[in-house]
Amino acid sequence: MSIVTSEGGLTVFGYGLCAAAVILFLGTASFWHSASSHSRKLSTKQLVFCAAAMALSFLTSYMKIFAFPYGGSVTLFSMLFICLIGYWYGPLPGLMTGLAYGILQFLQEPYVLSFFQVCCDYVLAFAGLGLAGLFYKSKNGLIKGYLLGILIRGAFHSLGGYLYWMDYMPENFPQSLATFYPIIYNYSYILAEGVLTVIVISLPPVSKALTQVKRLAVS
Repeated sequence: MSIVTSEGGLTVFGYGLCAAAVILFLGTASFWHSASSHSRKLSTKQLVFCAAAMALSFLTSYMKIFAFPYGGSVTLFSMLFICLIGYWYGPLPGLMTGLAYGILQFLQEPYVLSFFQVCCDYVLAFAGLGLAGLFYKSKNGLIKGYLLGILIRGAFHSLGGYLYWMDYMPENFPQSLATFYPIIYNYSYILAEGVLTVIVISLPPVSKALTQVKRLAVS
């Protein structure tokens, strides 16, 4: 069953799949958040922390260590700040912050081929970072949650790549790996930044500082 029409738009099935993905995201986050002891409205201070984290993520997304030719870059830890919200407050606040951040990224640099492409490249991909909050009660929860968040982001970018960006595959790309081009392309920069981030946040001084910030954020 086709998801995309020949003109690059969505079929009825495609729209249904997109709606189902959004519902699944919200339902999963809602379930985990409601099952936790932190199921309450965010305080003004917590909202300020969410806004500050989103602003830092947006700012550092333009501090690029390396940029890829068809979109995507290794940035100065921009994904970490969205994941931190999930780690501090749980999956639902993290998801909503990531969702808002994705919309902000879209408004700043919009590229539209279809509604579903926008969902894959912006809305769902960055909202997925907030699901780092699924591990907010776990030991080493920040690292586990961060890795989950970036893997989810990469999955949505890769899905969009299969549906819309295969024509941009370089001619000299190994044909034996052509089927995996969107996965290789998107995860190459996402995992490169991920490895750098995990190394940095694992350093004792950084880990201690993040623990102190968390105490301030959740107190």
